Amino acid sequence: MSPNGQTQGKNIKAPDNIYTVVLAVATCAVVAVAVFVVFMCYKQYGTIFKMP
Repeated sequence: MSPNGQTQGKNIKAPDNIYTVVLAVATCAVVAVAVFVVFMCYKQYGTIFKMP
């Protein structure tokens, strides 16, 4: 048995955090859009999510 093929006990690390950055940017975009929609609904209709 060769020790080169053994990966037991070792943690595999991602080479960079690009996926974390993409997830953070996407989450911030969704939250920002939700806040904008709530603000505009309140500004135009005087309440949140009221049907005209």
